[in-house]
Amino acid sequence: MKIIVLMLLLCLAPVFICAQTAAYEIEALLETKAVTYGQAAGIVLKASDVNVTANQAQAFQYASERNWLPKNVSADESARLDGIALLVMRSFDIKGGIMYSFVKNPHYAYRELVYQDIIQGRIDPAMAVSGDDLLYIINRVFSQREEGNLP
Repeated sequence: MKIIVLMLLLCLAPVFICAQTAAYEIEALLETKAVTYGQAAGIVLKASDVNVTANQAQAFQYASERNWLPKNVSADESARLDGIALLVMRSFDIKGGIMYSFVKNPHYAYRELVYQDIIQGRIDPAMAVSGDDLLYIINRVFSQREEGNLP
């Protein structure tokens, strides 16, 4: 009987550790006043199931190589809202309007997410994005998909 309980605990231990790690990561993100492009790439790519990696540098590199981030940004640079909009549009494969389809730049990605009611409120595309804002945007994408408003 002791062996069965021990085996069960050993099998379930990784599940509990992973859940704790995710909870700590989200808690730290919520306390962040301005996320970096590296942090944002790591979180958004995990949420979209595009590239699941624990390393933010690898996630940033993956997104940067595919032009999912604005040009000439670094991983430790504070993320702007329009840059996050581009990352979200590209990683979640959200189809945009005519101008976004032709240009695919941060400005039109931002405008498309405002139009899709994912980015809400009185905001500026050049503002820094907090961890709370980033999680809210990701949550809105899932909500809009569930309602059938996004493909």
